[in-house]
Amino acid sequence: MLEDHEIFDLVSELEAAEGKGTTFYSWLNVQSTASTGEISKAYRKMSMQLHPDKNPNVKDVHKRFARLGVIAKILRNKEGRKRYDFFYKNGVPKWRGTGYYYSRFRPGLGTVVTFLIVLTSGLHYMVQRMNYKRDLERIERFRQQAKAAAWGPKGIPVEGQRKVKVNLGGEEGLSNRSIDMVVDGSDVYILDPSGELELLDENAAKAPSVSNTWFISLMKSLAHKALPAKPKPEEAILEEEEDDASSTAGSESDRSSAQGKENGVKTVRAPTTKAGGKRRKVVAKKR
Repeated sequence: MLEDHEIFDLVSELEAAEGKGTTFYSWLNVQSTASTGEISKAYRKMSMQLHPDKNPNVKDVHKRFARLGVIAKILRNKEGRKRYDFFYKNGVPKWRGTGYYYSRFRPGLGTVVTFLIVLTSGLHYMVQRMNYKRDLERIERFRQQAKAAAWGPKGIPVEGQRKVKVNLGGEEGLSNRSIDMVVDGSDVYILDPSGELELLDENAAKAPSVSNTWFISLMKSLAHKALPAKPKPEEAILEEEEDDASSTAGSESDRSSAQGKENGVKTVRAPTTKAGGKRRKVVAKKR
């Protein structure tokens, strides 16, 4: 027995070949209430007319003859005719279900993988946007709390810097953690334990970016690992040579100092100096 989506295909093919509105019954030239015997008789008559041997030069005669056999088989089968009659009376649905479209346009592995990558990357980008919006709201809330603590209930700006503490749980105090902030005019800074000030504004939130979605980030990471490391610039090589020369000079100076002590002579180690852009060794002087 044919599936529903196969009946849909057959209906579409019949209308495309024989004209819009053509039904299984009208093509066989029988009534929708015709008996199985009447349908069989109509099929035999039409099959003789459409037989490829009698129509050797007729276009698509083989397809029409094969389609006739399938239609007759459906109408002579009790369950098949029952399913067709349902769509014959109620009409073929425009939306025929995901199974129908999947069977017609069965995607390959590459298409499925590409679709999943695009879908998950799109979802990842949406999550980035949601997080960015949430971070902007938190930043603005912290800024307003810091200004309120620095300027007082009247909200009148005060000149100079004011150090305040802001509760991370918001005005409700849902958290006992707090951070030190500094308000300077309309600017709000986070005070690091080291004493440095970090400006708190919308730039502190990480903006969403397609290049930061998981697949592109993965590709960039793999490309970075696969590509050979860039050669060091000439300046970096010269610095390494200078460091090596300085280390060698220091070692030789230490040896000279030790020899001087053994001979009862006090030596003074002079610092290394540069000559022509490179370090050169300085010999220890005797006093």
